[in-house]
Amino acid sequence: MVRQVRRLIITAVGALLATALAAGLAGPAQAAPKPKPPAGVDITGDRLTEPLRLRAGTHPAQVVAVVDQVNWLKGIRSDSGPKPADRGPKYTVVVLAGDAPTQTYDLYPLAKGGPRVYQPAKQPGSPHKVKAGWYLGRLTMSETLRAAGVPLEPQVDTVSGGIGGGERVLSDESTKPAKGLDEVLGELQRLLLVNVGVMVLITLGLAGIALLIRRRTR
Repeated sequence: MVRQVRRLIITAVGALLATALAAGLAGPAQAAPKPKPPAGVDITGDRLTEPLRLRAGTHPAQVVAVVDQVNWLKGIRSDSGPKPADRGPKYTVVVLAGDAPTQTYDLYPLAKGGPRVYQPAKQPGSPHKVKAGWYLGRLTMSETLRAAGVPLEPQVDTVSGGIGGGERVLSDESTKPAKGLDEVLGELQRLLLVNVGVMVLITLGLAGIALLIRRRTR
Protein backbone atom coordinates (compact mmCIF):
# COMPACT_ATOMS: atom_id res chain seq x y z
CA MET A 1 0.00 0.00 0.00
CA VAL A 2 2.77 2.37 0.94
CA ARG A 3 4.62 1.57 -2.27
CA GLN A 4 1.52 2.29 -4.34
CA VAL A 5 1.06 5.65 -2.62
CA ARG A 6 4.70 6.52 -3.28
CA ARG A 7 4.32 5.57 -6.94
CA LEU A 8 1.22 7.74 -7.26
CA ILE A 9 3.00 10.69 -5.66
CA ILE A 10 6.05 10.27 -7.88
CA THR A 11 3.85 9.95 -10.96
CA ALA A 12 1.86 13.07 -10.05
CA VAL A 13 5.00 15.10 -9.35
CA GLY A 14 6.54 13.96 -12.63
CA ALA A 15 3.41 14.93 -14.53
CA LEU A 16 3.40 18.38 -12.93
CA LEU A 17 7.08 18.88 -13.74
CA ALA A 18 6.55 17.79 -17.32
CA THR A 19 3.59 20.14 -17.73
CA ALA A 20 5.53 23.06 -16.27
CA LEU A 21 8.53 22.33 -18.48
CA ALA A 22 6.35 22.10 -21.56
CA ALA A 23 4.65 25.38 -20.71
CA GLY A 24 8.01 27.06 -20.17
CA LEU A 25 9.29 25.84 -23.53
CA ALA A 26 6.10 26.73 -25.35
CA GLY A 27 5.89 30.20 -23.80
CA PRO A 28 8.58 31.91 -25.89
CA ALA A 29 7.39 30.19 -29.06
CA GLN A 30 3.81 31.38 -28.54
CA ALA A 31 4.75 34.87 -27.39
CA ALA A 32 3.37 37.66 -29.51
CA PRO A 33 5.93 39.02 -31.98
CA LYS A 34 7.33 42.47 -31.30
CA PRO A 35 5.60 45.23 -33.23
CA LYS A 36 7.46 46.18 -36.37
CA PRO A 37 8.56 49.75 -36.89
CA PRO A 38 6.33 51.90 -39.12
CA ALA A 39 6.77 51.25 -42.81
CA GLY A 40 7.76 54.84 -43.41
CA VAL A 41 7.06 58.55 -43.22
CA ASP A 42 6.51 61.28 -45.78
CA ILE A 43 7.64 64.81 -44.91
CA THR A 44 6.58 67.95 -46.75
CA GLY A 45 7.01 71.59 -45.84
CA ASP A 46 9.10 74.74 -45.99
CA ARG A 47 11.95 74.75 -48.55
CA LEU A 48 11.23 71.16 -49.59
CA THR A 49 10.73 71.10 -53.35
CA GLU A 50 9.48 67.51 -53.16
CA PRO A 51 8.37 65.25 -50.30
CA LEU A 52 10.94 63.33 -48.31
CA ARG A 53 9.89 59.69 -48.57
CA LEU A 54 11.66 57.70 -45.85
CA ARG A 55 11.06 53.97 -45.58
CA ALA A 56 12.01 51.61 -42.78
CA GLY A 57 13.79 49.32 -45.21
CA THR A 58 16.27 51.97 -46.32
CA HIS A 59 16.20 54.58 -43.53
CA PRO A 60 15.15 52.70 -40.36
CA ALA A 61 16.88 55.03 -37.88
CA GLN A 62 15.42 58.18 -39.44
CA VAL A 63 11.91 56.70 -39.60
CA VAL A 64 11.94 55.64 -35.96
CA ALA A 65 13.36 59.02 -34.87
CA VAL A 66 10.73 61.02 -36.76
CA VAL A 67 7.86 58.85 -35.53
CA ASP A 68 9.20 59.22 -31.99
CA GLN A 69 8.49 62.95 -32.27
CA VAL A 70 4.73 62.30 -32.51
CA ASN A 71 3.96 58.87 -31.06
CA TRP A 72 4.01 60.04 -27.43
CA LEU A 73 1.41 62.84 -27.66
CA LYS A 74 -0.42 61.96 -24.44
CA GLY A 75 0.42 65.06 -22.45
CA ILE A 76 -1.39 68.34 -21.98
CA ARG A 77 -3.26 69.42 -25.10
CA SER A 78 -4.07 73.01 -25.96
CA ASP A 79 -6.78 74.22 -28.30
CA SER A 80 -4.69 77.21 -29.36
CA GLY A 81 -1.04 77.21 -30.32
CA PRO A 82 1.49 79.97 -30.95
CA LYS A 83 0.50 82.96 -33.03
CA PRO A 84 0.98 82.35 -36.77
CA ALA A 85 3.85 84.82 -36.82
CA ASP A 86 5.60 82.90 -34.02
CA ARG A 87 5.27 79.39 -35.43
CA GLY A 88 8.16 79.37 -37.84
CA PRO A 89 8.48 76.85 -40.68
CA LYS A 90 5.88 74.10 -40.85
CA TYR A 91 6.53 70.46 -41.75
CA THR A 92 3.77 67.92 -42.24
CA VAL A 93 4.65 64.34 -41.28
CA VAL A 94 2.50 61.48 -42.58
CA VAL A 95 3.09 58.08 -40.94
CA LEU A 96 2.59 55.09 -43.23
CA ALA A 97 1.71 51.47 -42.59
CA GLY A 98 2.69 49.71 -45.76
CA ASP A 99 1.61 52.13 -48.48
CA ALA A 100 -1.38 53.42 -46.54
CA PRO A 101 -1.19 56.67 -44.53
CA THR A 102 -2.39 56.20 -40.96
CA GLN A 103 -1.53 59.43 -39.11
CA THR A 104 -0.63 63.00 -39.96
CA TYR A 105 0.86 65.79 -37.85
CA ASP A 106 2.13 69.32 -38.39
CA LEU A 107 5.51 70.00 -36.78
CA TYR A 108 6.90 73.44 -35.94
CA PRO A 109 10.50 72.87 -34.80
CA LEU A 110 11.43 76.57 -34.57
CA ALA A 111 8.28 77.92 -32.92
CA LYS A 112 8.80 80.72 -30.45
CA GLY A 113 8.86 79.29 -26.94
CA GLY A 114 9.75 75.78 -28.09
CA PRO A 115 8.85 73.16 -30.70
CA ARG A 116 5.15 72.48 -31.21
CA VAL A 117 3.11 69.66 -32.72
CA TYR A 118 -0.40 70.11 -34.12
CA GLN A 119 -2.66 67.08 -34.48
CA PRO A 120 -5.40 67.69 -37.08
CA ALA A 121 -8.90 66.44 -36.35
CA LYS A 122 -9.02 64.45 -39.59
CA GLN A 123 -6.61 61.53 -39.58
CA PRO A 124 -6.13 59.38 -42.70
CA GLY A 125 -6.15 56.09 -40.81
CA SER A 126 -9.44 56.69 -38.98
CA PRO A 127 -12.96 57.21 -40.35
CA HIS A 128 -13.78 59.30 -37.28
CA LYS A 129 -12.39 62.69 -36.39
CA VAL A 130 -10.13 62.97 -33.36
CA LYS A 131 -9.79 65.91 -30.98
CA ALA A 132 -7.54 68.40 -32.72
CA GLY A 133 -5.01 70.19 -30.59
CA TRP A 134 -1.52 71.51 -29.96
CA TYR A 135 1.21 69.77 -28.00
CA LEU A 136 4.67 70.65 -26.80
CA GLY A 137 7.32 69.06 -28.98
CA ARG A 138 10.59 67.41 -28.09
CA LEU A 139 13.74 69.48 -27.88
CA THR A 140 15.30 67.18 -30.47
CA MET A 141 12.68 67.96 -33.14
CA SER A 142 14.81 70.31 -35.21
CA GLU A 143 17.88 68.05 -35.23
CA THR A 144 15.74 64.97 -35.94
CA LEU A 145 14.12 66.58 -38.96
CA ARG A 146 17.48 67.91 -40.16
CA ALA A 147 18.96 64.40 -39.93
CA ALA A 148 16.02 63.16 -41.99
CA GLY A 149 16.84 65.63 -44.76
CA VAL A 150 14.85 68.74 -43.85
CA PRO A 151 16.81 71.94 -44.66
CA LEU A 152 17.18 73.36 -41.13
CA GLU A 153 20.12 75.07 -39.52
CA PRO A 154 22.04 72.95 -36.94
CA GLN A 155 20.95 73.41 -33.32
CA VAL A 156 24.24 72.48 -31.65
CA ASP A 157 23.22 73.73 -28.19
CA THR A 158 19.87 71.95 -28.04
CA VAL A 159 19.54 69.67 -25.04
CA SER A 160 18.94 66.03 -25.91
CA GLY A 161 15.55 64.57 -24.94
CA GLY A 162 12.66 66.08 -23.05
CA ILE A 163 9.87 68.24 -24.36
CA GLY A 164 9.46 71.88 -25.14
CA GLY A 165 12.06 74.41 -26.09
CA GLY A 166 13.16 75.27 -29.59
CA GLU A 167 15.34 78.28 -29.13
CA ARG A 168 18.82 78.44 -27.71
CA VAL A 169 19.01 76.56 -24.43
CA LEU A 170 22.28 78.22 -23.49
CA SER A 171 21.95 81.96 -23.21
CA ASP A 172 24.47 84.27 -24.84
CA GLU A 173 25.47 85.48 -21.38
CA SER A 174 26.49 81.99 -20.32
CA THR A 175 28.87 81.64 -23.28
CA LYS A 176 30.90 84.73 -22.39
CA PRO A 177 34.32 84.37 -20.68
CA ALA A 178 34.32 83.95 -16.92
CA LYS A 179 34.36 87.10 -14.81
CA GLY A 180 37.53 88.25 -13.12
CA LEU A 181 38.35 87.11 -9.60
CA ASP A 182 38.08 90.65 -8.20
CA GLU A 183 34.61 91.09 -9.68
CA VAL A 184 33.44 87.77 -8.29
CA LEU A 185 34.79 88.57 -4.82
CA GLY A 186 33.13 91.99 -4.95
CA GLU A 187 29.77 90.41 -5.73
CA LEU A 188 30.21 87.93 -2.89
CA GLN A 189 31.05 90.75 -0.49
CA ARG A 190 27.95 92.72 -1.49
CA LEU A 191 25.81 89.62 -1.10
CA LEU A 192 27.25 88.98 2.36
CA LEU A 193 26.55 92.57 3.45
CA VAL A 194 22.97 92.30 2.25
CA ASN A 195 22.50 89.05 4.17
CA VAL A 196 23.97 90.60 7.33
CA GLY A 197 21.66 93.59 7.01
CA VAL A 198 18.63 91.35 6.63
CA MET A 199 19.63 89.33 9.71
CA VAL A 200 20.07 92.54 11.78
CA LEU A 201 16.62 93.78 10.77
CA ILE A 202 15.04 90.44 11.64
CA THR A 203 16.81 90.39 15.02
CA LEU A 204 15.69 93.94 15.85
CA GLY A 205 12.15 93.11 14.84
CA LEU A 206 12.04 90.02 17.05
CA ALA A 207 13.52 91.97 19.95
CA GLY A 208 10.86 94.67 19.58
CA ILE A 209 8.06 92.11 19.52
CA ALA A 210 9.46 90.38 22.61
CA LEU A 211 9.66 93.72 24.43
CA LEU A 212 6.03 94.55 23.63
CA ILE A 213 4.85 91.14 24.80
CA ARG A 214 6.82 91.48 28.03
CA ARG A 215 5.29 94.90 28.80
CA ARG A 216 1.74 93.66 28.18
CA THR A 217 2.17 90.62 30.41
CA ARG A 218 3.35 92.65 33.44
